[in-house]
Amino acid sequence: MTKKLTILDIAKLAGVGKSTVSRVLTNDPKVKASTREKVQRLIQESGFVPSKSAQTLGGGRTKVIGIIVSRLDSASENKVVSAILAVIYAAGYDALIMEGQFSAAKTNEHLAVLQKRNVDGVILFGFTDCDLSSVEKLGHKAVVIAVDSKHVSSVGYDNVGIIEQAMNYMHAQGKQHISFVGVDIKDKTTGLMRLNAYLDYCQSANIKPHYQTGLLSYHSAYELTDLVLMPETEAIVCASDTLAMGVAKRLQELGRSEILVSGVGATDLLAFIFPNTFSIDPGYYAVGQTSAELLLKQLEGGRKVIHITQQAFPANLSS
Repeated sequence: MTKKLTILDIAKLAGVGKSTVSRVLTNDPKVKASTREKVQRLIQESGFVPSKSAQTLGGGRTKVIGIIVSRLDSASENKVVSAILAVIYAAGYDALIMEGQFSAAKTNEHLAVLQKRNVDGVILFGFTDCDLSSVEKLGHKAVVIAVDSKHVSSVGYDNVGIIEQAMNYMHAQGKQHISFVGVDIKDKTTGLMRLNAYLDYCQSANIKPHYQTGLLSYHSAYELTDLVLMPETEAIVCASDTLAMGVAKRLQELGRSEILVSGVGATDLLAFIFPNTFSIDPGYYAVGQTSAELLLKQLEGGRKVIHITQQAFPANLSS
C-alpha cells in the first residue's frame, strides 16, 4: 500500500468501528482476541503509525507527560528536566513543557490545560506559595519537586545538608570567620531553610554569624557582599551558584582573592571563572531521574504517596 492510511482506513479494512481500532491500540482487554489479531495484522502489514490523538480515543493513554517548570531560563531546573526527559523518552513517552513563572494562577492554568489534553501524568516544580490543590486532585498521576504535599508524591532537596556540607568543608580548611549571602526568607527552602542551616552551624561551631539576604540574582549578591565582609572574613557561603558569582565578582574587584566562596548548583562556570570557589551539587540530575521513575511507577499501578529527599554531594572541591 502506497497511500498513508488513517485509523478510519484500518477500521474499514478490518470491518470494525474506529473506536475498536483505538481500543486495540491502547490494549483494551475487552476487545475480542480474534478482532485484536485481525486489526494488529492489518496495522503491521500496512505500516500504519497511530497518532497521539488516535491512541487516546476511548480513554487510552496519550503517552505524554506534562512538565511545569518554574523558569525556563533556570540552569538548575534544566538539569532536572534533562534527566526527566531521558527517563520518560526511554519509556516511550513524549513531554509537554510549560513555564509557571512562580505564579500560582499561571501554574493552575497550565494544569487545567494539561488535564484537557488528557496527559498521562504531570511533574510540577513547586515553589513557595505554590497552590497545590489542583495538582493534588491528580493523585497518583502527579509528582511534585522541591515541595511536600500529603496527597501527592514528592522529591526534594536536602536544603540543610547542602549548607552543612559547605560549612564543614570550610571549617576543615581552617576557616573560622565565615559569612553568608542568601535569598529572602519569604522563600521557605532556598531562603529560610538554608539561612537557618547556616545559623545553626555557627551556633554549634561557635562561629559569629554575619549574613544578608536578598534577591536570587548576581546583582543582589554583588551589592550584599560589602555588608557581610569584615576585615577578618575568611570565607563566604552562598545559597546558590548565582549568588556565589555575584560575591566572587565583588571580591575580585576588592582584591580579596584569599576569601573562599561556596555556592550551590555545581555550575562549572563558577570555578572556571573565579579561583578559590567551589560548589555543592544538590543532585539536580538525580532528582529529575527519581521523580520521573516515581511517576512512571505510579502510572503502572502504584498508589502509595512517597516523599524522597535527595542527598547532596560535593562538586568542584578542587578549588
